[in-house]
Amino acid sequence: MPESLSALLRGTAQQLADAGLTDPLVDAELLAGHVLGLGRGELQAAAVRGDGIERADAEKLAALVARRAAREPLQHITGSAPFRQLELAVGPGVFIPRPETEMVVQMAIDALMESASPSPVAIDLGTGSGAIALAMATEVPRARVFAVERSPEAHAWAARNTADADNLTLVLGDLATALDELRGTASVVISNPPYVPASQIPSDPEVHLYDPVQALYGGEDGLDVIRVISRRAHELLHPGGMLVLEHAEHQGAAIRELLHADGWRSAATHEDLTRRDRATTALNR
Repeated sequence: MPESLSALLRGTAQQLADAGLTDPLVDAELLAGHVLGLGRGELQAAAVRGDGIERADAEKLAALVARRAAREPLQHITGSAPFRQLELAVGPGVFIPRPETEMVVQMAIDALMESASPSPVAIDLGTGSGAIALAMATEVPRARVFAVERSPEAHAWAARNTADADNLTLVLGDLATALDELRGTASVVISNPPYVPASQIPSDPEVHLYDPVQALYGGEDGLDVIRVISRRAHELLHPGGMLVLEHAEHQGAAIRELLHADGWRSAATHEDLTRRDRATTALNR
């Protein structure tokens, strides 16, 4: 006889809560939906109706819940991560896109939308899963988007995610030298670089055990890669083009100082929806 879906969800959520997860019911519903092929809303409706779950599916769910309770990222278990209107393939070897990055990419999208060019150029340095680049390419289809990734493992995930985007070019290469043919042409250069100081290991096991090291740490002060990007973006942007950098909430002042020293204009730091500093923009000289 099928087990009650509602009761199973409650028990699963309690198991995940005991493991220290912040949103155990959300994770329980997403895992159950993954097993049953249902969206979260559909799953909730099935639970309210009193639907049951077959033993085979309950066993599949139990195996996934055990992985999540051991703090394997939910996105690694389901194989996907939402980002704006996108559903991205993710897994070991690639940084999982975060919700806070969605408002960062909006700044780049707004700049592209306002560009007078019929086909403005946008460059994503350190694209990881391809989230930022693909968002720009799909939401501003007249743009020509270029994405650079230095990690072969992350590049493979980005290639999978961006394969169908005709206006997006993906490059495996060094952030400091790739796309030299685009010097002086870009309207926007954007990056969510590694910015965690080397000594500040993130507390969440999902981050420090599973996110790639080279996607997290940016040297002693967290700004080593940002220094490289500042210099490279100067070369890639046309005069007046915009640089958009994501960073930690305590790094805004240091990044503005760095950008001013490098000759950028109008450096400004912007808050995310939680009122934390999240991104800094600047204009090319």
